[in-house]
Amino acid sequence: MSSPAAPQPSPRHPLSLQTRLMATVIAIVALILAAVAIASSAILGGILQQNLDNKVQQATSAVLPALPRPGLAAGTLLAFQTLEQSPHQPGFLLVVRTAGGVPDGAYINEDGGVSQLTSRQVEQVVASLQHSATATVSVENLGAYHMRSGAVGSAYALAGGLPLSEVNETIAQILTTVVLVTLGGLLLLAAAIAVVIRRGLQPLRAVADTATRVAALPMAQGDVSIMERVPAEEADQRTEIGQVGAALNTLLDHVGASLQARQHNEERMRSFVADASHELRTPLASIRGYSELSLRDRSLDPNTEQSLQRIQAQSLRMTALVEDLLLLARLDEGQELVFGAVDLTRLAVESVGDARAAGMDHHWMVDVGEHPVIVAGDTARLHQVVANLLANARTHTPAGTVVTTTVTRAGDDAVLRVHDDGPGIDPSVSAELFERFARADRSRARNTGGTGLGLSIARAIMLAHHGTITVRSEPGDTTFEVRMPARPADPAPVSSR
Repeated sequence: MSSPAAPQPSPRHPLSLQTRLMATVIAIVALILAAVAIASSAILGGILQQNLDNKVQQATSAVLPALPRPGLAAGTLLAFQTLEQSPHQPGFLLVVRTAGGVPDGAYINEDGGVSQLTSRQVEQVVASLQHSATATVSVENLGAYHMRSGAVGSAYALAGGLPLSEVNETIAQILTTVVLVTLGGLLLLAAAIAVVIRRGLQPLRAVADTATRVAALPMAQGDVSIMERVPAEEADQRTEIGQVGAALNTLLDHVGASLQARQHNEERMRSFVADASHELRTPLASIRGYSELSLRDRSLDPNTEQSLQRIQAQSLRMTALVEDLLLLARLDEGQELVFGAVDLTRLAVESVGDARAAGMDHHWMVDVGEHPVIVAGDTARLHQVVANLLANARTHTPAGTVVTTTVTRAGDDAVLRVHDDGPGIDPSVSAELFERFARADRSRARNTGGTGLGLSIARAIMLAHHGTITVRSEPGDTTFEVRMPARPADPAPVSSR
């Protein structure tokens, strides 16, 4: 039992250069500001804690004169009486214990009066100061206090403290201010960086836009003129990105010159092929005529007659090649087409009938609809396309192959397909099958001796009809598809009432 395939991670969407730069700068600045805020808060907290400790010492020293002399202690109200007789320090807390006595405590409340501490509160203060002279104590119902303990001679042990609320509030206010200022600064920094980076990357965007427009141009064939260039203000060679823009402009100049040279050479070659084909027709006709005339001589010996027959066959083959080359040259120049209404359904049926007579060892099938498919085109040339596809299917497939021709309408297009269940086309030649002098004999059953111009002529005819011709092939399934604009169907008659 096969284990289930591991789930593939979803593709990550790459971030733009501007986003990455902004994120990097803002993250670094945010880290620096956060570190500065933490360090400043720690230092300030230490300073405030030290000031609070000094205040505790001063407040504790201020109540010492109010302590009664040894032997005159007032029992468990010693701290209460001491605070009543000493200067009031708001929030001050005092715990006093006589030698061998029980500690008691009191504090100055919000109204400035003195309140007695409960035994539980006193125990919390005493427990926290057992191992240290200073401590932060959480006193029940009163909050956190900074406490400092000490001895007054051998008669008293006391501890004084002030609440930490003021220190905590100060630190909280500072942190809130730092956070708000930091966030505001980061927003301002992000806006400034966005403007600076956007302006800085504008030349690079101009280069990318120019390259995108050039990439969309059809440069495979025909007269191509590349007019797109990076604007001069975005191609300043004094900057790094400007140098890229200037280099792209130089490259486009060279590519444009190369395309113009290619087009010029193609035009010269096309003109040469047309002229040569036209000039070769006359001597080929003469060769064929003289060979036919010589073959009428009954006194020829067998060897001479066979040689003349070979001359006549090769002259016919050369004439067909010249006619194909001349037709391609004229199609390239937009000539040789006479447009009219063509019934593609009828044309396919007639072409299959001709192919059936020429290839009795194949099985020919026609699949067309009840309604004709009408296109605007040249009847003779379209018949040549269909006849060429059927001839290829007959020639390049073994006997017994089923060849099916279908004509359908797909939206606004007329589609003709020629399908066979032969051995298929070699993938190594399928990419160049419609090029001139391309041969598919390597992938078929037998050699044909053809010129290799049939499919290139078919493609040129379809291009002249604003259509396409494609092929899809694998062993046992080869389909050539012709697609071209169909004439709109006639409207249905309106019934009268």
